[in-house]
Amino acid sequence: MKTITHYLTLLIISLVVNTITAQDKNLDSTKIAYKAAKIEALINSKKTVEEKEKEYLKQDIEAINMQLENGEITPEKAEQLKQEAAKKRALNIQNRLAIIDNQIALWERSDKTHQVDIEKNGSVSVSIGSKGIDIDLGPQPEGYKVKYDIRTSNELLFAIGFNNTIADGRGLEDSPYKLGGSGFVELGWLWETRLLKESNFLRLNYGFSFQWNKLNPKDDKYFVQNEDLTTLETFPIDLKKSEFRVTNLVFPVHLEIGPSRRWEKSDRVRFNTDDKFTLGIGGYGGFRLGTQQKLKFEDNGDRVKQKTKRNFNTSNLVYGLSGYVGVGDVALYVKYDLNPLFKDQENDQNNISLGLRFNID
Repeated sequence: MKTITHYLTLLIISLVVNTITAQDKNLDSTKIAYKAAKIEALINSKKTVEEKEKEYLKQDIEAINMQLENGEITPEKAEQLKQEAAKKRALNIQNRLAIIDNQIALWERSDKTHQVDIEKNGSVSVSIGSKGIDIDLGPQPEGYKVKYDIRTSNELLFAIGFNNTIADGRGLEDSPYKLGGSGFVELGWLWETRLLKESNFLRLNYGFSFQWNKLNPKDDKYFVQNEDLTTLETFPIDLKKSEFRVTNLVFPVHLEIGPSRRWEKSDRVRFNTDDKFTLGIGGYGGFRLGTQQKLKFEDNGDRVKQKTKRNFNTSNLVYGLSGYVGVGDVALYVKYDLNPLFKDQENDQNNISLGLRFNID
């Protein structure tokens, strides 16, 4: 269980670090490339401006000559109109080139670590919000539209904490399992759907997850299966380690409430629950994937590690109640199996877990 926990923790940390590093690198490279392309496009547009204005001047002169040929204006008036047209086009070129030069200067002064300019054509959009960095590269396909309202999102679930059982007539204080050594890990994928049209206060959280529930018996105890009966018995020699683990696949569903931060743009609306109170109440159902007992001891000076994989009469169907309360993506998490840990026993015992829950999006 400790090995699994260590590997899962390292995996989560590696994913977060790699994601942040990749986002930073991609953001810088995107900004640098876009900045260079933008400056080059502006420089090329200066030549286009001159060519277009000269073409417009040519059309103006042709129209004036047509008026002169039709006798609509005198030669003196035609010459005056041509001079005015030439002056107008020259000023247009001067003003438009000045605007482009100012844009080039603005781009050249911009620090690449600052936010890239967000343009109306959707060619590049880089926004930095409370949930990280969002890069939208384009140009988008013709007819593409940003979805105005996204009501369902998804996230990674990781939970870890203490695990034990509650039995008929026995509380945790009389548990035969170590309180500190027994633990659980849960890893899954969740979806979250907003239930109200204009508010994110009420949400449905659902998905699937793998549970590893571990019990460490005290006083050199270990589980023994005698046909349909599973009992805790004393091992004949001192145990260095006694670990009993049940692996489940479950499908949790929680009704979640809590305030959100709402932000709107002309083409979209989004809700954010970062640093906001969250309360979830619900349950889960699924089935057992496997059961394993691990024993470590010394026998005549030899170190022995013994693994036994069998059902130990553990329940095949798993179902229970769960809930969490927290702030943002971190919450205090509790789950309780309504099904007994072992089937058809004289005294039922039910698994209970308490720990921290992390929603990683």
